[in-house]
Amino acid sequence: MTRILLVEDNEMNRDMLSRRLARKGFEVLLAVDGEQAVTMTVAELPDLVLLDMNLPLKDGWSAAREIRADPRCRGIPIIALTAHAMSDDRSRALAAGCDDYETKPLDFARLLDKIALLLEARGGADAPA
Repeated sequence: MTRILLVEDNEMNRDMLSRRLARKGFEVLLAVDGEQAVTMTVAELPDLVLLDMNLPLKDGWSAAREIRADPRCRGIPIIALTAHAMSDDRSRALAAGCDDYETKPLDFARLLDKIALLLEARGGADAPA
């Protein structure tokens, strides 16, 4: 089963997105701040990380850089999630090591397409149908 680490500090967003992903056949791991994002990515080695960029303790940009610095995690795709839709926010997320970027409110179908493309490119995990 494909494992996704969802890093989201907003309980309502975390609950809604984790349930929707689980219904699509993903195993969803949860983290609520940037420090947990780094710790859980290194410990669990998920197939993909959905990373909110505005997090407590450590923001998503810092967390992405730390995840990318660990050789075991370099191949794990990261999709940045943010309410900020400015073009420099996308560039900043990609520069921090994220593979893609999705703005909130999320278009779930588009997010699933991005997940599938990144998992296919990685060649390891298969996205559920």
